[in-house]
Amino acid sequence: MQRIAQLLATTGGTYDPIGDAVVQDELAADQRAAQAEQQRLQEQQQLAARADELAAHMRASRLDQTVETRPGDEAARDFMLHRGDYHPVVDSWLAQAFADRSGHYADPTTRTAAADSLPDRVRAHAALLAALARTGAPAADGDLEFAVRLAQADPDATSALAAWLDRVLVPAELAEASAGEDGAR
Repeated sequence: MQRIAQLLATTGGTYDPIGDAVVQDELAADQRAAQAEQQRLQEQQQLAARADELAAHMRASRLDQTVETRPGDEAARDFMLHRGDYHPVVDSWLAQAFADRSGHYADPTTRTAAADSLPDRVRAHAALLAALARTGAPAADGDLEFAVRLAQADPDATSALAAWLDRVLVPAELAEASAGEDGAR
């Protein structure tokens, strides 16, 4: 009340909310809150649309390497889970892209940030797929289905297996590279 009385004294007795800094600050704060809410709703709609798109690919059995991952797919996975239309195929698709470093996982910064938003079993599955790929053994679709089951059953053991394969394969790869160089001389 005292603030308004002072404002009236300085403006000549007529109250105008446009000249009231407190009211203007409150209006600006309300506008920022409305914009933030609009942004949140828009992001939620985009997330729902991507989740719908992934679910449609999944139902049509087309969620494979031809569908590139995008930033936010980890959140779309979580959205599908909470919505009740999640399927483990989504985790396999994300794990394969993470292992291959394809889609948005090709960018190292994005890959690092996304790793924290993926469940342990997806990261373990990806690590095992990447380690198995380094063996050089060709794998057709479905040949590595066991990797999914291992990762779902025990992500820690799966990660340990992937790390072990990496340790075992590195000396073999170095020996092959050295033998190749010796043969080229």
